Amino acid sequence: MKRETKITSAGIKKVLKNYNHNNSIAEFIWNGFDAKATTVKLDYEADAIGRIQSISISDNGYGINTAKLDEKFDKFYDSEKSIEIQSPKHSSTLHGKNGIGRLTFFTFANNAEWKTCYKNGKFRGGIIRIDSDNLKSSTAVETEPPFQETETTVTFNNITIFEQNIQKEVIPFLKEEFCWFLELHKSKGYRIIINNTLLDYSDLILDSENFVIKEQSAVFEIKYIQWSKILNKENSKFYYLNSKNSEVYKDFTTLNRKGDQFYHSLYIQSNFFNNFDFRNQNEAQTLLFAKAKSAPEYKTLNKELDIFLQKKRKPYLRHYAETLIDDYERLGVFPEFKNSWESARKTELKETIMGLYEVQPKIFIDLNLEQKKTFVRFLNLLLESNEREHIFDILEEVTNLDSAERKDLANLFKTTKLNRIVATLKLIEDRYRTYHDLYDIVFKPELNAAEVPHLQTLIENHYWIFGEEYHLVTAAEPKFNEALRRYIFHLNGEKPEVNIDHEHKNKEMDIFSCR
Repeated sequence: MKRETKITSAGIKKVLKNYNHNNSIAEFIWNGFDAKATTVKLDYEADAIGRIQSISISDNGYGINTAKLDEKFDKFYDSEKSIEIQSPKHSSTLHGKNGIGRLTFFTFANNAEWKTCYKNGKFRGGIIRIDSDNLKSSTAVETEPPFQETETTVTFNNITIFEQNIQKEVIPFLKEEFCWFLELHKSKGYRIIINNTLLDYSDLILDSENFVIKEQSAVFEIKYIQWSKILNKENSKFYYLNSKNSEVYKDFTTLNRKGDQFYHSLYIQSNFFNNFDFRNQNEAQTLLFAKAKSAPEYKTLNKELDIFLQKKRKPYLRHYAETLIDDYERLGVFPEFKNSWESARKTELKETIMGLYEVQPKIFIDLNLEQKKTFVRFLNLLLESNEREHIFDILEEVTNLDSAERKDLANLFKTTKLNRIVATLKLIEDRYRTYHDLYDIVFKPELNAAEVPHLQTLIENHYWIFGEEYHLVTAAEPKFNEALRRYIFHLNGEKPEVNIDHEHKNKEMDIFSCR
């Protein structure tokens, strides 16, 4: 029996142009889980130089009913627009609802053959074949059951990828594709096995925690996972499970698209969700449904989960903010601060940037180097002019701050203002102390102060005594060649090799400062 999809082979490849060998192999695995499989196996054979001889993907799902191939294999989008690779919004079932996964094998192989065993009153079998040169046609024949239970194995030949591609690309991709899904169905034993080795995604788990929330008579068992990187097509979500550990709904957490890298999943299991209507209900309808989104237990649960996520996110953001500051230092984003007064302002600028990142990290995302420099210098000017309150007004205009973020931002500027006062007082105190130390060194002979160990050391550490406009070029008796090289750097930022042609060039100076 020969069947034909109503679109050309070239047209199919054009529509599927968003696929590569990574997400194509993932589609075949999704097909297995869509067929209610609990185990999907990926096996491949490679020769001595790493060329893949064959790939097979098998699952213990309900199989393919060859009598209904017109529903499974003949239908295909005939639009010229390429198909986007998306994940279901509120349910993790039927991931491959578009029915396109079977044809994506052309990205890594020339032909595919399915052997399937399904149950239709009794066990039946079938073989289906498709070639990449003619994707619009499939050949199917009914056979004796090839397996003892419902199962499907698809084998690919004439492979165009290498063992290195599987090890370094496919397997990491599968981890990021299925880790959240395998966690969702962990109690049911869902697994992916590659050449007899269980797919291990533990390296993607940055943090995890199990806890319980009790609200009135409802008990919610929760598992929290923070992922070390962004997952394929799956945002940070809540997964609601009933007493049978079956997913009944999933939804976005409140910390999506915040511009940071806080990727997470929360799995919430409770018999409270056995007969729960996740549709938005009005008050009149709520009376008809005992448990709905308007239920106080549900509202309290989500409120406490939001508080939990905020607490988990805060130290993570602080750590990442410190990394951001280190990157800005390395890239030369900060303006140059040349004396102790300016250095105090640099500390405040860093604290302001870190605080802003903790409140609204998306401000710092996707900026090029010049934009980073411009933004940081803009903040520095506002801080220097004591117009810090305007930072709050500007951020209100360019970002959507919620009430909690507004409060955090307002507290940030109050805190930095107090920090600046404290830092200034400490700086003044230090200068008074330095002045008295200098006075004692010069006018108290009983101290037995000497020029190099005492007077010179104090001055080179506090050269502001000559005036704020002065900058230290050299100290600790450098040679004149080195002094000239540093002076040129202060003038125009260059560090040339210099050689003074003078009989006294190897003599030394104590301190060289310039305006």
